[in-house]
This record gives sequence, structure tokens and C-alpha cells, in this order.
Amino acid sequence: MLVDNSGDPHIAGWLERRAAERLRVITCDPPLGFAAAVNAGIEAAAGEAIVLFDPGVELTGDAITPLLRALADPTIVVTGPFGLRGRGTLKEFGESPGPEVDAIEGYCIAFRRADALAAGGFDPKFRFYRMADVEFSFRLRDRGARAVVTPDLPVVRHEHRLWDATEPIERERLSKRNTYRFLDRWRDREDLLTGQ
Repeated sequence: MLVDNSGDPHIAGWLERRAAERLRVITCDPPLGFAAAVNAGIEAAAGEAIVLFDPGVELTGDAITPLLRALADPTIVVTGPFGLRGRGTLKEFGESPGPEVDAIEGYCIAFRRADALAAGGFDPKFRFYRMADVEFSFRLRDRGARAVVTPDLPVVRHEHRLWDATEPIERERLSKRNTYRFLDRWRDREDLLTGQ
């Protein structure tokens, strides 16, 4: 399934010509915020597990099988190749190889559909993508399970198109807004930090 949230008629036309039984396309018209678009995909998904890929991620092999294998462990609620840990605080996160982490970055993130629905999906107030993945990971983990890095996946992370397309001042403003939104909900939950 591909969720087109671009608002670009050329992309919509290109996707329409490629839609087939194995490729379902959801076009958000008008475009939604990041979280609402992801939630549209979660709600429309037919499978038990969902693997969300950012358009800047290139698959160079089978990344799905290892992610599904990780999710076969009922104690793991979210997984992916790019983990984050709080740097002693909920105000700043840095990359971590894991295995256990505080959050999984949304470049490539796998979770069970039922868990996502039970947690309320991504918070639709996150119209910009920054911190939406961290907040979603915390929503999932708050239900008592773990975030774990699935290492050595055959994926290459390229530039993030939305990041590059957004003016630096606007990027900073939107990122700060999302960080405050995250902290408003989770600032008293340092128990969800996995430690070093």
C-alpha cells in the first residue's frame, strides 16, 4: 500500500497508472498532516503487521522478513533499523544501535496493526513528521512492551525530502512545536527511558 500525501497531480497520475491488485494506493486529497496520512494507511491496511517506509529509504534486499521475525516476539511492540535513546532526558534523543531503545525512527518502522490501533495511531496533531515517530513509539511502549533495533537490514537512508523541501526557519519552528507537543504528554515519563 502506498499513501500519497503529496498533493501533486503528476504523482497521483503516475500512481494511478501503476495501481494493481498488489499495489493499493490511497491518495489524500487534499493532503493531510504527516500523522493523519500515516493513520489513513494504518486504518486501510489489511495485514497484521505494518512496515512504514519513508520515501527517502531505499531497499537493497529483503528487509521485511527480519522485521516480521522481530515482531513474532510478543514483548517487542516496535522495531526497525534506526533506534533512538534519550540522552538522559526526554528533551534530546540520539541514534542508538540498541538492541533495546526508547524509540524507532520513522524512516523504517514496523509494528502490529492491532497495537497501533489500540494506542490510537499516530497523534494527528503532528502535522510535521519530526518527533511523531518518537511519540508513537512511546504510545506503543506505554502499553508495556519494548522497542528493539533490528540490525543489519538491507536499507539505505537517503536525504529526507520533506526536511530538504522545508525552509530552515520553518523546519526549526515545526520541529520545536512537535518537541513541545511530545514533552507536554511525556515529560513525567522518564521511566520509559531505557538507559545507556
